[in-house]
Parts: sequence; structure tokens; C-alpha cells
Amino acid sequence: MSETDKKIEAIASRLRLARERAGLSQGQVAKMLQMHRPTISEIEAARRNVSADEMVRFAEIYEVSLAWLGGRPHEVHDPDQDRIELAARELVKLKKDDLDRVLGLLQSLRRGGEKK
Repeated sequence: MSETDKKIEAIASRLRLARERAGLSQGQVAKMLQMHRPTISEIEAARRNVSADEMVRFAEIYEVSLAWLGGRPHEVHDPDQDRIELAARELVKLKKDDLDRVLGLLQSLRRGGEKK
């Protein structure tokens, strides 16, 4: 495998990982980018090249840096951070009453942890 092929594979892998960490399906991303779902699949399988403009759009949607998508190592990575960010994205989608209930539950859990 050539160096170029290795770079393409790395980018495809990062794009798939970023999408999964963002909690998005290929179909959702395709809709956001006005593409067909199989196009996203082809990109993530390294069977389709990605333009610079597309890379910028992916980085914006996934809230990651272009450098990271391009294969640079991420600075210190906290494995729980991805889960926290996914939870935050889901919380934003809740109705006010449901959000208030979740916040109450979190406060209750935190108080329970302090008693131990």
C-alpha cells in the first residue's frame, strides 16, 4: 500500500470515527451535506476521495479539527469526553420539562454520591 493510500485510509477511518462519536448515522450526515447515503459509505470505506470543501464541512458537522481529520494525533484525549459530548447533544433536543427532570435526576445522583 502506498503512502497516499495509507493517508486516504486514515482520513476515511477518522471520518467514520468522528461521525460515530457525534452520534450521527450515515443517512443523517448525507442529508446535512445534501449527498446520498451511499456516498458517505464510499467515503468512509476509502473508495471515494474527499474534496477540501467537503473536509471542512465534515469538520464543522462533527465539531473536530481539520488537522485531526487529516490524521494528526489528537491532543490529550479523555475517553469519557465523547460520551459527555454525546449526552450534551441529546440534552439540547429535550423539551424544557424533560430537561428539568434530567437536571433534577443529575442533582439527586450527585447528592447520593456525596453521602458515601
